[in-house]
Amino acid sequence: MISFSRISKQYGRQVLFVDASFQLNTGERVGLVGPNGAGKTTLFRMIVGEEAPDEGDVSVPKKISVGYFRQDVEEMSGRSVLDEAIAGSGRLGDLHHELEALQVAMADPAKADDMDRILARFGEVQEDYEHLGGYGLEAQAREVLHGLGFDDERIDGDVGVLSGGWKMRVAMARVLLGRPDVLLMDEPTNHLDIESIIWLEGFLKSLPGSLLMTSHDREFMNRVVGKIAEIDSGEITVYSGNYDFYERERGIRDTNREAAYARQQAMLAKEQRFIERFSAHAAKAAQVQSRVKALDKIEKIELPKKRRVVKFDFRTPPRSGDLVAVIEDVSKGYGRRVIYDHLNMTIRRGERWCVMGKNGAGKTTLLRMVAGVLAPDAGDIKLGASLTMGYFSQQALDVLDPDLTIEEQLQKDFPAESIGALRNLAGAFQFSGDDIDKKVRALSGGEKTRLVMARLLLNPPNFLVLDEPTNHLDLATKEMLIEALKNFEGTMLFVSHDRAFLRGLSNRVVELGGESGTDSEPHLYLGSYVEYVTRTGHEAPGVHA
Repeated sequence: MISFSRISKQYGRQVLFVDASFQLNTGERVGLVGPNGAGKTTLFRMIVGEEAPDEGDVSVPKKISVGYFRQDVEEMSGRSVLDEAIAGSGRLGDLHHELEALQVAMADPAKADDMDRILARFGEVQEDYEHLGGYGLEAQAREVLHGLGFDDERIDGDVGVLSGGWKMRVAMARVLLGRPDVLLMDEPTNHLDIESIIWLEGFLKSLPGSLLMTSHDREFMNRVVGKIAEIDSGEITVYSGNYDFYERERGIRDTNREAAYARQQAMLAKEQRFIERFSAHAAKAAQVQSRVKALDKIEKIELPKKRRVVKFDFRTPPRSGDLVAVIEDVSKGYGRRVIYDHLNMTIRRGERWCVMGKNGAGKTTLLRMVAGVLAPDAGDIKLGASLTMGYFSQQALDVLDPDLTIEEQLQKDFPAESIGALRNLAGAFQFSGDDIDKKVRALSGGEKTRLVMARLLLNPPNFLVLDEPTNHLDLATKEMLIEALKNFEGTMLFVSHDRAFLRGLSNRVVELGGESGTDSEPHLYLGSYVEYVTRTGHEAPGVHA
């Protein structure tokens, strides 16, 4: 269907593709992986015609429709969420809004002289709209928006008042509603909670078209894709399987390549010794020249590139008292909407509570009250003795100084630490080499998250309160963080949409909204997330996958 034939592409000295080939076939679901800057977004942009290769050909049949969900979302205002979602949904969306405009024109007395043309056009558009299934479009749009976490009030409300993350969901709804032949998705799970991620998994698996996507969510990739295309060192290598299969197969290929490299190096060394030993012997001159020419023709095997993961030994936090936080008869509401009504909950030392719940259930509210950022309307939250708290939220990114470099920020925060210790810390969070000289203002959302987490964990508190700590983190950093926190000897209260994080770290679950997602009473499970899923039969409140 879509093919890349021997493409090459570079920006200045940065080489992205060298004589690379790849094909996306009808109905395939392919995960696109590779280090930051490898060229994943460039590949998307070449498919939609926003970029062209320096050499080679990109073939996209004209008859197919392509939908592209990207991270940079344009300004949205002046419409309801529903209309905005429909507006960008391809041909059907265009017809929907033309019908609305024609209906307004038919009711306008000032256009009476032009009524024959308007009525004729209305008939044509209505026929096309009905033929394409347009009268079910609004219902489909509501279904998709509900799946992405919108309630009816928001769906019918002004899109302009939404935050950037919610506008991102509207942009995704538009692309999904278009049901294109080929769907390109760049990090679709970044702004979604676990309920919406599970819904999106099912939706994507039901689509008949082709899918090419990037994602930092291993579980999501495993469930959705059947192939992995890896971009690395200018090449595109395809693996027939999900992400776990790719990782295993990549490990086997790397091991085989390392062995072949070692054999070739031994052979080359042996040949070089022969050449050096007999280069001055006239009788051996022909043999020496023959071997020199043979060596020149040999294609040298290169060692596989490995992403260097720096190990960092996080320090042991001071011991807290046995009772870390006691929540007594806490109530909290916003206007008429009651979030908590006499909530009681005790968090003890060593417990790792993950907070589950649908959008609006009060997950972030609970964390903010425990962290002391938000006061309850009634009741009390008592923190235990000898407690040091570390609170991470998306707003925590604002504590960084935009005018400092990464290294300067860490030196400012930890003046007593050696440069070596700070560089090692930065390396553990994937800031290596010249990265530490980057200005904070130039960092991406994921890089800022990594830096804030690094600052939080150098001298770890004994009580971590984490609100979506894995947002924007790539797989390698996420896995490093999970491994580091597995050995954390303190207490945790956290919200995460990443199932690897939930599985790897929780030993307690508080479920807001109960199994239906709408119950007023929170349910406390004295077991891990894995046990919670086994016991309830679902991965998130109100979602049965």
